[in-house]
Amino acid sequence: VESIAISLLFSFANPQHEQIVAEAARSTGVYVSASCEVLPEFREYERTSTVVLNAYVGPLIDRYLARVEQSLPESSTLRIMQSNGGSISSTTARREAARTLLSGPAAGVVGAAFVAQASEFTRIITLDIGGTSTDVALVDEAMTETTDGKIGGYPTKLPMIDIHTVGAGGGSIAWFDLGGALRVGPESAGADPGPAAYGQGGTKATVTDAHVVLHRLIPEAFLGGTMQLHQEQAEVAVGEIAKRMDTSCEEAARGMIRIANANMEAAIRVISVERGCDPRDFTLVAFGGAGPLHACELAAALRIPRVLVPMSPGVLSALGMLIADTLKDYVRTIMVPVEESYDAVHAAMTELEEQGRNDLAREGISSEKIIIERYLDLRYIGQSYELTIPFEDDMGHSTNDFHSTHDRRFGYSDPNERVQVVNVRLKARGLTTHPELEVQEVVRGAVAEPTMTRNVTFEDVDSSMEHDVPVYERQSLRPGMMLVGPAIITQYDTTTVVPPTWSVQIDAIGNLVIERVEE
Repeated sequence: VESIAISLLFSFANPQHEQIVAEAARSTGVYVSASCEVLPEFREYERTSTVVLNAYVGPLIDRYLARVEQSLPESSTLRIMQSNGGSISSTTARREAARTLLSGPAAGVVGAAFVAQASEFTRIITLDIGGTSTDVALVDEAMTETTDGKIGGYPTKLPMIDIHTVGAGGGSIAWFDLGGALRVGPESAGADPGPAAYGQGGTKATVTDAHVVLHRLIPEAFLGGTMQLHQEQAEVAVGEIAKRMDTSCEEAARGMIRIANANMEAAIRVISVERGCDPRDFTLVAFGGAGPLHACELAAALRIPRVLVPMSPGVLSALGMLIADTLKDYVRTIMVPVEESYDAVHAAMTELEEQGRNDLAREGISSEKIIIERYLDLRYIGQSYELTIPFEDDMGHSTNDFHSTHDRRFGYSDPNERVQVVNVRLKARGLTTHPELEVQEVVRGAVAEPTMTRNVTFEDVDSSMEHDVPVYERQSLRPGMMLVGPAIITQYDTTTVVPPTWSVQIDAIGNLVIERVEE
């Protein structure tokens, strides 16, 4: 036995017995994960599932971080990213390993929000497309969180950024189901052997191969010219799909991209339309190696008016990790009607705040850099789900916010119905110093010079048309420059495709701001 998970039925209310069991288990030398330490919240199934996940990954994370710490200078401080968009010390991460699950995508959302805010966009949808998957999230002034996440199909109640993931990326493989319908993903070619165009032995057609066939990816400009893509091998792989479809190689490639885009579009609808938000009110921030390849087509399908591509979209998640605040989440279940909750809420908040400040102090955060955020999980009495509402020491205000949030999320509310406080939540945030993004002089009227042209076919609602498309190097574009689509913009870590009827402006910090041209 390497690890033990402990979850007693009522330990969220009184952890004494669970603590005794955990202490006895730890005396044997195994890794122990106790629910009263990881998630002291009611609903025993989700709590147990969460603590089992923690126990499952805990020993592996513990050993790995121990090796990393041993290799670092003694004066170093190791921070670990969490799925809630904040960081924690390696000591905490070794004990509460489940908080690191999905931390990579969460870092991307943090980085996207930071860059977008610097360009004065605070309502964004993030689009992170890599080789295997697409991760999307919505930021409406603040990160959208959920406590109803799933990891490998298993529920977890730990707070995390509300990220929806689908198996569609640059390496997603095209295949035919039993009915003969073309599918794309979730199986991926990975990095080895990778897409056929990599020339490393891959033979199955992928989304990347489709882009190469359609001349959207420039073989000699891939990874800044350090890796040559193989047009012929991509055409052979996609050609096998075309034979099954009895069509041309180009049409098969377009079909593959249409299917991948449909999967990505559905993911964006989950975190926007299904959450009561209109995508037309947001800016799409595209990053990851393949995000800017698909962004404009997805924006057009969802009627999103604007796409923002950061300076270094392929490594935006790394930026997110560097600027993430230290963040600790706390929860206490109280289960009382709103009108009777004042004393219980304040007692729980006071206790959790003291715990949060002490924990952050142990992580080296000075008191003047600590911010406390308070929330209540509210529901109509009799419901089996809650909504998390900010709490500003006014129960009436939080209750009104609950009614309006319920109406926006589910299409109805009942102000005459009694409301119950289920959980008290608190975030203790240790502020991190953010870098100042360089603001450059905007020069109007400067003209960008393309490095080459490519013949690319773009589709609209009714037809498709070939265009001689200019290709620009991202590093040659200066703030104030404007481009009119169609255009392709290459850089080391991604390629941006700008269809007809879209225009590009480079803003003062170097972001590409791509907008639909008014017809």
